[in-house]
Amino acid sequence: MPNELPSWADTPTRAAIVDFVERVTTGADAVPERERVAVFDNDGTLWTEKPMPTQLHYIVQQWKAQAEADPSLADRQPYKAAVTGDYAWLGGAVDKHYEGDDSDLKVLIGSLVGVTAGMSVEDYAASVSEFYETAKHLTLGTPYADAVYAPMVELLRYLETHGFTVYIVSGGERDFMRPMTEQYYGIPPERVVGSALGLAYDAESGDVRYTAGLDFFDDGPEKPVRIWSRIGRRPLIAGGNSNGDQPMLDFTRKGGGLALLVHHDDDTGGDPPYDKGADRALAEASERGYTVVSVKRDWSRIHPEQ
Repeated sequence: MPNELPSWADTPTRAAIVDFVERVTTGADAVPERERVAVFDNDGTLWTEKPMPTQLHYIVQQWKAQAEADPSLADRQPYKAAVTGDYAWLGGAVDKHYEGDDSDLKVLIGSLVGVTAGMSVEDYAASVSEFYETAKHLTLGTPYADAVYAPMVELLRYLETHGFTVYIVSGGERDFMRPMTEQYYGIPPERVVGSALGLAYDAESGDVRYTAGLDFFDDGPEKPVRIWSRIGRRPLIAGGNSNGDQPMLDFTRKGGGLALLVHHDDDTGGDPPYDKGADRALAEASERGYTVVSVKRDWSRIHPEQ
């Protein structure tokens, strides 16, 4: 077994990953390096997503500030949840989305675009970078850099040493992820694919600024579309953890690739075990040919600091 994966336990899952990589990178039937593309979801796949995705933590801070400036906002969602610290409502909006109910998610997105409207892309990047430098994970109490999953970061490096080009393909907002992906994952910003806020060029200032709208939400069936439009290749390896990742996993499997589904069945990472939002993917994993990665059985440690 390779030394590149020290945080992976010696299980059939790890063996399946190594065997697949060796099969497609060695011998007469090796896939050319230019075709070795791997894509990974972010929240819940590369780092923790509970009690709520990291971007929501950032947005909550912005909503609190807006409610302080305009107290009338504090009586309606999502500002009410932000002011009262009702993380269950905020996280529940995401869980409901994965179960097919976007009613609360639409409320979130409607208020989210108001945070950045009119802001330049550089100012937003600076604000997000400051958040990453100072914020602590809500339950772990550590910097977000320490909330990444060590086994998955090792997997990214392992794939790169075998000629893969790795992309992040997430439902999270693209420009929120870009300021940290190189430092946390070793993935440069040009290889980050995610949901996108509307953009427009301001000729007077010479800046690109955000509009008060969402360009697209990169989840579910949108993920294969964005993969193709940005990369132009069908992935050879894909990793996700939710129902919303299924189209990306299926897109990869139908091309003969390896589809990894992270199952949060252990609480050693600081979050309680959970299947919510991934129940359909887990139930259909065998039928669809996913390789399930058990946090409990397949990882010998969770976070880098352990």
